[in-house]
Amino acid sequence: MRRSRPEPMPPLAVVAFTAISCAGPGAAALSALLRGTRTALRENDFTRQPLRSFIGRVEGLEDRPLPGHWSAWDCRNNRLAWLALNQDGFLAAARAAIARHGPTRVAVLMGTSTSSIGASEDAYTRLTSDGHFPPDLSQAEVHSPHSLGAFVAHALGAAGPCMTVATACSSSAKVFAQAERLIRCGLVDAAVVGGVDSLCNSVLFGFNSLGLMSSRVCRPFDADRDGINLAEAGGFVLLESASTPTGQRTALQLVGHGESSDAHHMSAPHPQGLGAREAMLQALSRADIEPTQVDYINLHGTATPKNDEVEARAVADVFPTSTRVSSTKGWTGHALGAAGVLESVLTLLALKEGWVPGTLHCQQPDPGLGERFGHMLQHRTVDMPIKIAMSNSFGFGGNNCSLVFARAADAVPVP
Repeated sequence: MRRSRPEPMPPLAVVAFTAISCAGPGAAALSALLRGTRTALRENDFTRQPLRSFIGRVEGLEDRPLPGHWSAWDCRNNRLAWLALNQDGFLAAARAAIARHGPTRVAVLMGTSTSSIGASEDAYTRLTSDGHFPPDLSQAEVHSPHSLGAFVAHALGAAGPCMTVATACSSSAKVFAQAERLIRCGLVDAAVVGGVDSLCNSVLFGFNSLGLMSSRVCRPFDADRDGINLAEAGGFVLLESASTPTGQRTALQLVGHGESSDAHHMSAPHPQGLGAREAMLQALSRADIEPTQVDYINLHGTATPKNDEVEARAVADVFPTSTRVSSTKGWTGHALGAAGVLESVLTLLALKEGWVPGTLHCQQPDPGLGERFGHMLQHRTVDMPIKIAMSNSFGFGGNNCSLVFARAADAVPVP
């Protein structure tokens, strides 16, 4: 029996967007990296104990504490959030939206998988003689899964709905779907969505214990791929109804989203990719488009053997060979809970500037992924005007999210 699909959604305008990653601060640094031929990944220099891997590290966080009046929030993750907010005029755009609609009418929706756990790790290594956290790490605001969302709302002066989503690698993609629901239901007029994840020992050694880390620069969809490179990043997108005066002046839109949960395995995807396929089909249905209309897909493409195999099969089943696909993790690494927003920003840049990123370090595509997928896979970044693009984020436990973005002139009008 055919599963019923969701109705088309009113498009949301992308009023502003930004990101910070190992590529550097701001969207321009990300664009320059992806249009080049060199990775921003580096050999692991983060952990005190040896761990052979490559990582995507943001320079200078250790020397950039939060402003003094926010010292209670100070930690690596929130420093990364504050640096990201201050790129590409995003802070001014978000505060202008709050002034335009009112503080209670702007939602703050953040995705993260680790939040500020790195600060908690540090605190436990420096317990006082009576077993308490040291004074510089005793802030209750930091040691909470909601630390990121609460800090961003506080920094912006927003007083609307504020939520932190933690669904592993799909975290900061799913916040786009939350924003669409809140705006469509009339609960808010705009939403600041985004995500931040910073490097920490528990994640690096945890993924290593699962046998998922590569000691080389990762190779998505390559026959010799053997694991991921972890990274840190932060990104934000300001969304507003496309029917508002501000939305009507905006060139890019969120036109579809799809979510699913495999519930198949704690860390492995469904072997037939049923959840991934369902998320993509839902996103197409909400966008009211056919698979043939999608010009480019930014794949989750982690470079682990199973993830790439399952995603390749699902994508080849749904889309024609004319759709170009690639993974960008060979440039930026896997930013975990921030991967969704980082790769959404990357997809928006590709739409805005007219190019399709390649799949760095995929030297010998895995023939086991199928001939159809092989025709779809983009190896090098090329200039190519694209109208509609999808971004996939598939997390642990089969928690999947697909987003569809489009140029406003090419968005399908909804009755």
